[in-house]
Amino acid sequence: MIKVQGPVVLYQDGVHEAARRRRSLRARYAYGLIFFATNLLAWFVRDYGAKLLRGLHHVPVCGAGDSKCFQSGGVLRVSLGCFIFFWVMFATTFGTRKLHEVRNSWHSGCWILKFLVYAVSIIIPFIVPNIFIQLYGEIARMGAGIFLILQLISVSHFISWCNKRWMPDSQSNQCGLFGLFLSTISFIASFAGIAVLYVLYVPNSSCAFNIFTITWTATLVAVMMAVSLHSKVNEGLLSSGIMGLYIVFLCWSALHSEPQTGKCHTRLIFANDSDWATIVSFIIAICAIVMATFSTGIDTRSFQFRNDEDQLEDDVPYSYEIFHIVFAMGAMYFAMLFISWELNHPTRKWSIDVGWVSTWVKIINEWFAASIYVWRLISPVILRKQAANNEELVPRTLIVQCSR
Repeated sequence: MIKVQGPVVLYQDGVHEAARRRRSLRARYAYGLIFFATNLLAWFVRDYGAKLLRGLHHVPVCGAGDSKCFQSGGVLRVSLGCFIFFWVMFATTFGTRKLHEVRNSWHSGCWILKFLVYAVSIIIPFIVPNIFIQLYGEIARMGAGIFLILQLISVSHFISWCNKRWMPDSQSNQCGLFGLFLSTISFIASFAGIAVLYVLYVPNSSCAFNIFTITWTATLVAVMMAVSLHSKVNEGLLSSGIMGLYIVFLCWSALHSEPQTGKCHTRLIFANDSDWATIVSFIIAICAIVMATFSTGIDTRSFQFRNDEDQLEDDVPYSYEIFHIVFAMGAMYFAMLFISWELNHPTRKWSIDVGWVSTWVKIINEWFAASIYVWRLISPVILRKQAANNEELVPRTLIVQCSR
């Protein structure tokens, strides 16, 4: 009987660990829905809170006829509540490594209790004096910038994974047709996207800023292509093609964020009755924010110092603390998008991330992404050259000493 119980117990433990792992993976989507609902709440408070949430006027820090709890102030308060919730989750799940730990059960379950924690986290900022909200807004700018860096790291990790997955090694005899196909499609789409940007955002020759931005983006795509194909780099076209698509997307997003009063904005080219297009683009923008945060949050291995450790069966499938801290930074990021990176920005209904500050943030992010990618390509070549020079220097030094 003892010999039989051993395998049975091990089998039951394996079943329990598999169930815990599934709950942990499903929990990511629940947190994503919470984040999505918070985005909708921030939009509702900003655009319709002053009319429909009249009870907030009786709160001392809001006041009757004041907008400290609505518009940009309301967005910051909702963002602070979301940040508090995910920071609490970060603190309570920090260091979780095994599926059988109590902190794993807290991360993957106890949803009624976590809903109460979320509700309290959202309510607290609406009773906090406005001076603390303004301070949080200044901090949120830095947090949103950190989130953009984390997103760039995640994108770079994804590009490296694609390159290793579908492009053959230089020493192998594999052809890598699928990788070559993706590379061709990526570059065709990149340059086609640049052509579309010229058509949509350069209606006349007076749009000098748009012409420069699009032309410089095309130059960056060509430079990345040339560097990746250099004989000393030999990276191939797939990684540079995907990065080219990414920076073309950032260029489009930057141009789309330009104030709509300019004569070079796309909206003025089309029909004036475009409320439906505004609503659709707004919904797509919110979904993009949620997807960017979710994809960055689940890619926890990109932010770990060591990725070569083998994962055991009872290990958690991803890092909970990194997951929650990314969502906390994402709360700051969506706040900046809703108020266009300006704390006292006059908001317009169904608008998101519109203004020159938003435009320049995306342009700088595009240039930074291209620069980091090019440096990632050439840095191994520079390091190898320095190492070779050091190796040549040592024998020469020995020869001089021996001759003496």
